[in-house]
Amino acid sequence: MRGNPRRALALSPDGTADKNLGGLIVRETERTGRRARLRAVATLGVLGALAVSCGIGTRQAPAVAPPSTDRPSAHVAAYDAGWRVGRGLYDEGGKGTAVREVVWGGCVRRSLTARPRAVVDRDRGAWVLGCRQGVGGQPHRRPPARPVTRREPDPELLTAFRSWAARGGARDFAAMATRVVLVHLGDDAYDVELTSSYGTGDARAGAADLADAFVRWWDGDDGDAGVAWNLLVLTRDGERLLVRNL
Repeated sequence: MRGNPRRALALSPDGTADKNLGGLIVRETERTGRRARLRAVATLGVLGALAVSCGIGTRQAPAVAPPSTDRPSAHVAAYDAGWRVGRGLYDEGGKGTAVREVVWGGCVRRSLTARPRAVVDRDRGAWVLGCRQGVGGQPHRRPPARPVTRREPDPELLTAFRSWAARGGARDFAAMATRVVLVHLGDDAYDVELTSSYGTGDARAGAADLADAFVRWWDGDDGDAGVAWNLLVLTRDGERLLVRNL
C-alpha cells in the first residue's frame, strides 16, 4: 500500500469520531475513516462595466454597441452549473443538505452525471465548488478566478498496485492497467482515473474485475491529497467505462 495513510481521528467508545463542521456535528465511523472537511474555496471575480461612447451630429444616429459575444470561461460556466444545482438542493432540503453533499461527497459524485456534460467535464472541480457553495446557502455566486481541476499522473501508484496484484492472484487484471492519474477537484477531494487496455467494444466483465481489484487494494487509503471518492476506469482511448466508489 501507499506510504501516506490517513490521519487518525479521536474515537469515542462506540468506535466513532465526532467532528464539528460549522455547527453541524458529523459522526465519522472507524470503518470508513473518511475525513470530512467543509471547505468553500473560491475567489471573487469582479467584472467591470464597459463604457460605450455615442456618435455626435444632427443627422448621425447614435452609435450602438453591438451585442456582447463574450462567453463565460470554461471554469466559470462549470461553476455556474454546479451552483444552480447546489442552490436547488439547498432550497429543497435546507442546511442539513450540506452534510450529505459536502461532507459525504454528494457534490463530487453528482458531478459524474451532471448535465450538460460538455460544460461539466471541462472543469469538474469548478462544478463541485459551485455545488458546494450553492448547497451551503451562499446567497451569491463566487466563481473561481482560474480553473480548479488539476490532473496529476501517479506512476508509483500503478507500480504499487501491480505489485500487490501479483502477490494476491490478480496479476492478469492488473496487467490491463496502463496509467493512473489523480484528478484533483479542489484542495480536499479527488478522483482516481485508471486507464486500461480495454476498448469500447470489449466486454465490461474484465474492466469490472480490474476495478474491483483496485478498490480492494486501495482499501480506504485516501492519501495526502484529501479524500478520494471515485475510481474511474477508462478505455485505452480515454472514454469512461465504469465508476466505483473508493
